[in-house]
Amino acid sequence: MTKPEKLGLFLHVHLVSDSTGETLAGVMKATCAQFSNLIPIEHMHTMIRSERQMDQVLASMERAPGLVMFTMVSLSLRDHLLEWCARNSVPCMDVLDPLLKTMSQYLGTPIIHETGAQHARDDSYYRRIDALNFATTNDDGQLGSRLDNADVILLGVSRTSKTPTCVYLANRGVKAANIPVVPGLPLPDELQRKNGPLVIGLTVSPKRLVQIRRNRLLSLNEEHTTSYIDEAEVRKEVVNAKRLYARHHWPVIDVTRRSIEETAAKILSLLQERGESE
Repeated sequence: MTKPEKLGLFLHVHLVSDSTGETLAGVMKATCAQFSNLIPIEHMHTMIRSERQMDQVLASMERAPGLVMFTMVSLSLRDHLLEWCARNSVPCMDVLDPLLKTMSQYLGTPIIHETGAQHARDDSYYRRIDALNFATTNDDGQLGSRLDNADVILLGVSRTSKTPTCVYLANRGVKAANIPVVPGLPLPDELQRKNGPLVIGLTVSPKRLVQIRRNRLLSLNEEHTTSYIDEAEVRKEVVNAKRLYARHHWPVIDVTRRSIEETAAKILSLLQERGESE
């Protein structure tokens, strides 16, 4: 006799920020992922920088009580939120407070309490914009600028997450280009240069690749069978790509069970190793 499936546990989560709320959203998702059957109902309150705006947030919390997570630089708005939550027995936490206090104590430096400080348009901001433009113009073999300017070049057969990985890396300030590995299609000469960008081959299990490609075709309303989703042909593609990587001694990352973030983390690690060895 099979056990009845557990019903989902719904939880209202109010995310309150005086900035974009990106940090809160990431922490909330990572936290909720650790609880099975938890279904968070997200209420995002961003750019909260006045008493009037905070009062509107509190009214929303009153209508849908739940957990409150916040990042708030203004001490007066922070106190207003904490006092209301304490008065109404609502669990409330500043997700950055423990980290900021620990870092401040360790460095012996006071916290600046500046709203949106992480989004300041410094050199790193413009580096990310430049990297994003580079990824866009050098996507899927479109060589819009010199590959010599790349930090990393990703190779892989179709549907190995090359483009989203390059975009993710661009948001970390890394210039990433990607080139498809297609039978009979030569690769750019720049890849052969010893002191050129780091070249990484992406691979995936043929079975998983067939599933991904089949879903892609269905999304395009293409239902007829082609070699693109034939498992024997796909296996041959993957094997040939692996042989290509081995021939050139390029590092390989298997993306079968990796998320985009995990693949990017591995790439960043390889870039760091290369920088330390030079």
